[in-house]
Amino acid sequence: MNPHNKSIDELKEVAAQVRRDIVRMVHAVNSGHPGGSLGCTDYFVSLYFKVMNYSTDFKMNGEGEDLFFLSNGHISPVFYSTLARAGFFDPKELATFRKLNSRLQGHPATEEGLPGIRVASGSLGQGLSVAIGAAQAKKLNKDNSLVYVLMGDGELQEGQVWEATMYAGGKKVDNLIATIDRNGQQIDGSTKEVMPLGDLRAKFEAFGWHVMEANGNSFETLLPALDQAKAATGKGKPVMILMDTEMGYGVDFMMGSHKWHGVAPNDEQLEIALQQLAVNEAADY
Repeated sequence: MNPHNKSIDELKEVAAQVRRDIVRMVHAVNSGHPGGSLGCTDYFVSLYFKVMNYSTDFKMNGEGEDLFFLSNGHISPVFYSTLARAGFFDPKELATFRKLNSRLQGHPATEEGLPGIRVASGSLGQGLSVAIGAAQAKKLNKDNSLVYVLMGDGELQEGQVWEATMYAGGKKVDNLIATIDRNGQQIDGSTKEVMPLGDLRAKFEAFGWHVMEANGNSFETLLPALDQAKAATGKGKPVMILMDTEMGYGVDFMMGSHKWHGVAPNDEQLEIALQQLAVNEAADY
């Protein structure tokens, strides 16, 4: 039911186009969050162009299809671009990002009815709880589809995440694949400086999760990890992927720095970024 099943070379082209969209979207309104969006691009492209089963004929209940929830909603640029490029809505609408009356608000919202968005997010710490509810609803409906959710690593400083983690392990919510963007950066600095996260593998395993680790900036390693995560479902444990990424990946002057968490490039920086994100046939909106 996925309208796409692209090769790794094709995925790389899509990812480059999505990254072009991201820097152009935040530049146009001098507002938004490019760093985490660029770092997570390969993950989004993997899900929507290879891994998940879904229909672009969007229905809110999502019966019979895999669901995705974005918990760290501030990286909405990568979500919007991926949805548009996957066929949920016209990429031309990306030009309305963060403008008044746009369906593409700074954080994803549902009242505007943007296809692909099932929950308002951006108040950090809530996405895992929502995904667990959706996963349990699928079990009640005897729907064998999977539920995916992405969280930021800084977001783990929210207590609700750990309540949900305990619940999912205790209730054996094993049709859930959660991923943490482990880039080590948050708005005020590194996670080590703001609030050290400790041994995440040991913590999630202690809560009864099946834990994996993956490089989120390499399709060659990320795709097999996502396949392994799918194979691990249905075995009594929720699945967690600790995904290592680099903030700002693909644009050299943005990479690895928390300073690009929520800052837009200026005109000159945009041109440099677009030169680095070259594609064979750019389809800029």
